[in-house]
Amino acid sequence: MKTIMTTSKKHQSKVITLGEILVEIMRPSAGQPLDHPGEFRGPFASGAPAIFAVAAARLGLNSTFIGTVGDDAFGRMLRNKLDTEEVIIHGLQTIPDYATGAAFVSYDDTGAREFVFHIRHSAAGQIDAAVIPEQLYDDIDWLHISGSTVALNENCRTACKRALDLTLAAGGKISLDPNLRSELMPLETFRNTISPFIADADLVLPTVDEAQGITGEVDEYRAAQELAQKPGAIIVLKRGPAGCSIYQHGEHIDIPGYTVTEIDPTGAGDCFSAAFIAGLEAGWPLDQIGRFANAAGALAVTKLGPMEGAPTQRQVENLYD
Repeated sequence: MKTIMTTSKKHQSKVITLGEILVEIMRPSAGQPLDHPGEFRGPFASGAPAIFAVAAARLGLNSTFIGTVGDDAFGRMLRNKLDTEEVIIHGLQTIPDYATGAAFVSYDDTGAREFVFHIRHSAAGQIDAAVIPEQLYDDIDWLHISGSTVALNENCRTACKRALDLTLAAGGKISLDPNLRSELMPLETFRNTISPFIADADLVLPTVDEAQGITGEVDEYRAAQELAQKPGAIIVLKRGPAGCSIYQHGEHIDIPGYTVTEIDPTGAGDCFSAAFIAGLEAGWPLDQIGRFANAAGALAVTKLGPMEGAPTQRQVENLYD
């Protein structure tokens, strides 16, 4: 199998992501709703953009994260986690007047998740676009944006838009995971809010439900074509354990998934996205990239904690082979 370059950082493909970083505190098993007293496990480092940043670093990419934490124990834990994972954190701010973001999670017997978020009014929601240095985007290859960040509040949207503009000016590409969260923004509002980011995206990575919801198209092919607004854009419909479908230039391929024992599904999509970009940067054909990304997403669910299952390149190759 063709491998990704693992030379020094300056020779690696440069990927930046920005957005919410938070601690996640979860029920230890299914069937324990959040509106009842019970046990929790955690805190675990989390937040879709932060999970992506760690996954990208473990896969050998030059990964930079932009975000905000509070001046508290959770903030120190998150900063240490990113630093340990060799994520570049020049853009990680500490804000003394806000608590670090948090999310409480439970699972029902079908595997569906329920969230209680403390993000919008926490440090995680206070990204200041004005303090993001332009030189951070020098030589950027990809900017990865999560729709959950866009949905948080106006200053997060402004930060995402500035990051997008700086990336395009530097000749980089845009990756977008819609990551629709109804707890953060209703679907009808989200459609309009995410639309400008879709228009500039070279890679869009929704679940099937997200693609249908955003476009209003029940037919998956039509939904994918509507999302492919930028010439040459790649649309990847994520199907969880069933794999993915990749659309480009009016054609598509279906890639089957992998069977694993699921422990914690949070973060699988973020690991999938990081692996897909790693495959693109390696110059692989789309079917190979799809298999690689499916394997990364599968491995992500095999450990408790949103970042804990993010695999290394060697681990993905072992499952892939």
